[in-house]
Amino acid sequence: MGSTTTQTQTITAENIIRLFPDVDTHLATSHRVPASDNDLQGYDEEQIRLMEEVCIVLDENDVPIGSASKKVCHLMTNINDGLLHRAFSVFLFDSKNRLLLQQRASEKITFPDMWTNTCCSHPLGVPGETGDELEAAVQGVRRAAQRKLDQELGINAKEVPLDQFRFLTRIHYKAPSDGKWGEHEIDYILFIKADVDHTPNPNEVKDTRYVSEAELKRMFTDDSLKFTPWFKLICESMLFEWWEHLDQGLDRYTGETQIRRML
Repeated sequence: MGSTTTQTQTITAENIIRLFPDVDTHLATSHRVPASDNDLQGYDEEQIRLMEEVCIVLDENDVPIGSASKKVCHLMTNINDGLLHRAFSVFLFDSKNRLLLQQRASEKITFPDMWTNTCCSHPLGVPGETGDELEAAVQGVRRAAQRKLDQELGINAKEVPLDQFRFLTRIHYKAPSDGKWGEHEIDYILFIKADVDHTPNPNEVKDTRYVSEAELKRMFTDDSLKFTPWFKLICESMLFEWWEHLDQGLDRYTGETQIRRML
């Protein structure tokens, strides 16, 4: 008996909806950065591509109300009009209670060459990383944190299990990077204690350093070093108190439901 070959139709952007009515084409095109985008001329090609990532747009109570590209969310013209998105900041400590810092790569479009906490990024507007209620949102940022620790620092997900990320609080802050770019975020603060192997992605991270509390305080006195605004806010307000209770008493600082306004 001879075999029968079924001829399948080539799927294109023009016929996809007719062939598969359940497919939503909006996400595939709505956040794409045009090749001729003047705002991004002269920047690193990989960092331009990452500007297409889909961020979660929020109201002031951290309720998702839409999505927009990373580019749209970080333009100061939009930030000045109130556009707000969800973010996270990971603080990874080793078994000696030293904090892993990173220096952002020169290729970064926002806040290049600045020192900051272990990993700072955004949960994406995709299943698994978003969430309306706080518990679901925290789990979403944990997944995003695991993804970005791998992408930026080469830290394997097995070394940073989801259930080991401890959620402390959220901060709402706004900060310009330069005249064009900036941040306006509700930032989820995550602590994790783990001894990890890390291999930084040079397109994301220029340098890394483990520091004690005393060493970090000395870094802040060095005028040649620059720090991201969210990291400075957290250090100046809360970090060192949390750090002192890393091994005992941290529970009373975790799971805060009120958003800390630091505008």
